[in-house]
Amino acid sequence: MALLLVTIPLASGGAAAEYGWAAWSSDGRKLRAQGSAAPALLPSSDEVILVVPVAALSWHQVTLPQGSMSGAARLRSVLNGLLEDRLLDDPESLHFALEPGARVDAPAWVAACNRIWLRSAVQALEGAGRRITRIIPEFAPQPAGAPPMVFAIGEPAAASCVVCGAEGVALLPLDAAGLALAGPLPPETTALAEPAVAELAESALGRRVPIIKPAARWLQASRSPWDLAQFDLASTGRARAGKKLAAISRELWHGPRWRAARWGALALVLAQLVGLNAWAWKERSALDAKRGAVRALLTQTFPSVQLVVDAPLQMAREVAALQQATGGVAASDLEPMLGALAASLTPGRVPTAIDFSAGQLRLRGLGLPASEFSSVKNALSSRGYAARSEGDLLLVQAETAR
Repeated sequence: MALLLVTIPLASGGAAAEYGWAAWSSDGRKLRAQGSAAPALLPSSDEVILVVPVAALSWHQVTLPQGSMSGAARLRSVLNGLLEDRLLDDPESLHFALEPGARVDAPAWVAACNRIWLRSAVQALEGAGRRITRIIPEFAPQPAGAPPMVFAIGEPAAASCVVCGAEGVALLPLDAAGLALAGPLPPETTALAEPAVAELAESALGRRVPIIKPAARWLQASRSPWDLAQFDLASTGRARAGKKLAAISRELWHGPRWRAARWGALALVLAQLVGLNAWAWKERSALDAKRGAVRALLTQTFPSVQLVVDAPLQMAREVAALQQATGGVAASDLEPMLGALAASLTPGRVPTAIDFSAGQLRLRGLGLPASEFSSVKNALSSRGYAARSEGDLLLVQAETAR
């Protein structure tokens, strides 16, 4: 599943505008393609993330009062009241998005942008069949206690500097005056620059600055928990749950933080497979050894047997033949069979005819009802004989002969 990142043009978010895009592999390791195109010409993808440019967003920190998060309508009304004096535009014309995990009576960030501009971009993409899974800011404030990050973006003629810190996001000119407005930066500040303005960034910051391309920066932004699709742009509960599940699945399967866990799970599965195969090989070897011992016993006891097909059955046949040749009595002979039958029949039951041939005893005239035949059959079976009834005829033979 490919990941498509799409950024909205500042001039217009309609269907005719050119949207910048970058297609990444599902694990985020390979940039497949990038460019700019109208919504209808964008590559298709199962996951489309819309990126809001830094110049289109303003950031405001608020403290939510008790009861403000009882519902979306109530929260929107509270935000309108809290931000009314800080905004240049009418709050009703703006789209608001609250920081993930925001709580009442605690500071929380609110992102604001033009509602019509953002809605037109969403409608243009979804009208072209590109279903948006998330809307993210290009830059977002850093968590409390985290060092700030500085990004140099744009072209040499209009280079900008974005400072992301715990105090918010600031878009400044990339020059000494602009950096002076940001104040002194801590030594642990991370600085990155786009290729076109890398030289300007190094000159302004006075140090070497690693290069990051816009596509990689969008991918980095997609790993934040922010989702600007709130209030009137929020999906249904079912769609939100599907988006959340898809994001969790993507993070588990492809996120760098879970790479060690994935390798551990794979090693555990492989260890289980190896263990099962080793156990099956051991059991198979033990069974083969037992079969080999039985075959060896048969061939050693009866050297005349050259081909072993069913060792227990062949052993029984050879023992019966040996008993017959030496005059011994076997279970398939008439005398033991009559003894077992006499012990199994109800006293007073006498056959009118007896026939014995090839190890099978046939008796007529017993007249056994079904219940009594079942009892006789079970008694004979416990002695190693099988019995069946064919009309007035009772047939008995040894189990091994059968």
